[in-house]
Amino acid sequence: MTDTILDIDNLVVALGKTKNPNGPRILDGISIQVAKGETLCVVGESGSGKSVTSLTTMGLLPKNALHAVGGSVKLVGEELLTASDRRLRELRATRMAMIFQEPMTALNPVVPVGRQIDEVLRAHTSLDGRARRKRILDMMEQVHLPEVERIFASYPHRLSGGQRQRIMIAMALVLEPKLLIADEPTTALDVTTQKQILSLIRELQRDHGTAVLFITHDMGVVAEIADRVAVMRQGRLVETGPLDKILRDPEMDYTRNLLAAVPSLIPRPPRPETKEPVVLETNELGKVYRERSFLGKAREVVAAQNVTLTLRKGRTLGIVGESGSGKSTVARCIVRLIDPTSGGVRLAGHEISILTRRLLQPHRKRIQIVFQDPYRSLNPRLTVGESISEGPVNYGTPHDKAMARARELLELVGLPADAISRYPHQFSGGQRQRIAIARALALDPDVLVADEAVSALDVSVQAQVLELLDEIQRRLGIAILFITHDLRVAAQICDDVVVMQKGRIVEQGPAGEILTHPKEAYTKSLLEAAPGRNWDFANFRPVAEAVA
Repeated sequence: MTDTILDIDNLVVALGKTKNPNGPRILDGISIQVAKGETLCVVGESGSGKSVTSLTTMGLLPKNALHAVGGSVKLVGEELLTASDRRLRELRATRMAMIFQEPMTALNPVVPVGRQIDEVLRAHTSLDGRARRKRILDMMEQVHLPEVERIFASYPHRLSGGQRQRIMIAMALVLEPKLLIADEPTTALDVTTQKQILSLIRELQRDHGTAVLFITHDMGVVAEIADRVAVMRQGRLVETGPLDKILRDPEMDYTRNLLAAVPSLIPRPPRPETKEPVVLETNELGKVYRERSFLGKAREVVAAQNVTLTLRKGRTLGIVGESGSGKSTVARCIVRLIDPTSGGVRLAGHEISILTRRLLQPHRKRIQIVFQDPYRSLNPRLTVGESISEGPVNYGTPHDKAMARARELLELVGLPADAISRYPHQFSGGQRQRIAIARALALDPDVLVADEAVSALDVSVQAQVLELLDEIQRRLGIAILFITHDLRVAAQICDDVVVMQKGRIVEQGPAGEILTHPKEAYTKSLLEAAPGRNWDFANFRPVAEAVA
């Protein structure tokens, strides 16, 4: 291949404390190439080896755990596997750079973001302070950050998720490397921010001729940005080819299954309206955050305002919108993890918005929440059985009975019986989310709140968890409040949808009506920004052809 920037040939990575060619293989014979100005998307389920491929290229494999034991990785003809640590440090940022999935964990929380980009220039150039600052501000403007002087001096927590990701892109590209590796850079972003980041990467690639190795589990993103696609499974390359070939005519069943698992933007057939009782309702719910500066000046941020919604038993209500729209704030107010500033929350007929902690306690078991990251919400020091039984035991259930119920719930969510004595780190992300769902169900709640519960999962695991929630709802009649930025997911699980923007409800109604015939410009813009909206993945064709 002419103008090849990255050439990975028959790469083998093995597990072990020492470099042992006979150790368990994490990567087994991977061969891919990326040319100048080309975007290669590497897709596959969690554990397929996507990120290990990128970390091997960057020379960032964890010491005493993973070792490259065979093959070759060349960057513009230079072998990386035999390069010294010093040489790899020189190559990072100057010839290759990487954007990680979660910028908040990749950025130093106690250093302004401008200084963090400046560290790259100080380490790799001889520019003086004024020249470095000018280049940084120019780069920040190139990634379309507003008020660059203010953001230069801002700390990461002061920026939105999309702005932090733009800072990571600016840091990666400030020295114009020939190779950019993007490891799930849009997974946690809402659809409009995601669209902006993808357009930005395309624009910068066009301007600088950068080769991009883009790692993702989102086939919608693949359809938007890829020139070629490499599909991985269990450390092996399943198939590779041009984007159109992979989407229209995949050769392998695994690739076909990945595409078929992508949820459709077309809402599922509506379920008949029911006369089941209302289990949750909010009335003009509001939340205002008040911050006080060092000078004593008060600043108010309205996170939610006049939010009124109703949820009946056995139904699923989705709340969608961009980051900062107030979705999670409303969910946390409803669950009373934070106190609302105004309005009311009625749970199974009881007003809970004004109850003290002691009076609220009997009502907490009626409403439970499943968070986005199950690894952070499960106690790593407790076994799965202890985590699931903890709630019932706190409410007076005998330990043996609570553990028996935990076994039943593990069976309900499709996990083996021996899972009860294992720890969270011994499970995959999808399995941990199943455990979190089992824990939430242990108190037999009337309402289950799922706050971005599937956004970090790959498409096949996501489909399994959505199917699980649907099955649980049919069997138990539980009501689900589903918070998501993914309109595809909302289309497949929600009976009704509430669209929020800047803390307010823009429109609400049946999912089929809102997602196919939106009335508000904002809702239309959300649908227009959904990645891969022009592809009917399950039928391997563009939507236009399906309509024709």
